[in-house]
Amino acid sequence: MLNVSGTHLVRDDDTPVRLRGVGLGGWMNMENFITGYPANETSMRHAVRSVLGDDRAELFFDRLLTSFFTERDAALLAGLGVNCVRIPVNYRHWESDDRPMEIDGRGFRHLDRVIGLLGEHGVYSVIDLHALPGSQNQHWHSDNPTHVAAFWQHRHFQDRAVHLWEVIADHYRDHPWVAGYNPVNEPGDLTGKVIGPFYDRLVKAIRAADPGHILFLDGNTYSTDFSIFREVYENTVFVLHDYALAGFAHGGPYPGYTRGEWCDKNELERTFARRSRFQRETGTPLWVGEFGPVYTGDPAVDAQRYQILRDQLDIYDEHGAGWSLWTYKDVGLQGLVHAAGPYLDRFGPFIAKKRRLGADRWGSTMEESADELAPLHTLIETEFPRWDPYPWGARYQADDLIRHILLAQALLPEYAELFRDLGDDELLALADSFLLERCVRREPLLDLLSANLLE
Repeated sequence: MLNVSGTHLVRDDDTPVRLRGVGLGGWMNMENFITGYPANETSMRHAVRSVLGDDRAELFFDRLLTSFFTERDAALLAGLGVNCVRIPVNYRHWESDDRPMEIDGRGFRHLDRVIGLLGEHGVYSVIDLHALPGSQNQHWHSDNPTHVAAFWQHRHFQDRAVHLWEVIADHYRDHPWVAGYNPVNEPGDLTGKVIGPFYDRLVKAIRAADPGHILFLDGNTYSTDFSIFREVYENTVFVLHDYALAGFAHGGPYPGYTRGEWCDKNELERTFARRSRFQRETGTPLWVGEFGPVYTGDPAVDAQRYQILRDQLDIYDEHGAGWSLWTYKDVGLQGLVHAAGPYLDRFGPFIAKKRRLGADRWGSTMEESADELAPLHTLIETEFPRWDPYPWGARYQADDLIRHILLAQALLPEYAELFRDLGDDELLALADSFLLERCVRREPLLDLLSANLLE
């Protein structure tokens, strides 16, 4: 097993290990831009079940979990030099809202399989609870159908999360290829008053179930604010996320300005220094749990995005920071590889419509349907000039409510109808489009990573 020793992770023989790898986004916690659906995962699954029925929906989703990551994926990542995969999971694989606290052990089936495959290739896993009961942040990636992080408002949700982590930690307490647990992805406690005491409670509960594994704890406000920690827990990594503004879908040229803010390598380094101040002041390991640009298909723009990534990796190397690039596999926006074949043939036009409407937060430039939405933005700016909602302000909040919730949820029936009248073999073929051997590889990105990891 790995342990924290000062600013490093070490094996039992005190050999230092710097965890560098990728996130397995869109697998056991599905996300709209990764597999092409609209809105949040639970709403999507409900819409698809209404068309396919429970049994055939289960056939499709289980096959998708099986095909999304196989031994070939583990071998590819190990061959690149990756030594860690951060695995986001959704609590709903173990517990349903209508039967709280009742654990379904089948939730471990696919997670055990993938952790085992990675371990066979010498790759560690970090288990990341990406979606908690009640939603721990305000966005789709916590499977949130609203903009309210109810997790921080109700002790009931917190009790369920603690209980689930007791079960997960007990299950993996002796597993040597589990590097540790990332129990709350990108928390968004708008008061900042609940999260600190909750972490105290959660750490104690996990340690009681598994005293050995490392804890990877995200700061508040999407892993950027570490002032909420009241103590430096033992054997703990405090995880920062480090997305570059110029690498977003709405990012400008690099070097250059994005929404009035200059970005070049020097600015990337200043941002990293600011975001990692707590870790450096406390003498704890540096680990970037998420980062990485999105790609546009425009060769000139994408060349700039690759340069952002090179510069960030250079900065992390200089500081000895570990990292986990977001994300491994998707339908074309950000992954090292992306699905093709029957899935893209069937859902490609729908994905293009989502892109035209800007219905996915992560893929939106916030300029889609600009003529239609401009009057509303002007109204908000004029009538409510002091409105500054958590976490990212008025413009982002308005886009979230209109594009990424209202329009996204309106698209759900259209997505689900694309499953209508498909036979079982056709459903399996859709899921199998995510098999690595049927995916398209983003070769410049693969080359860039292997050059960094294997140098």
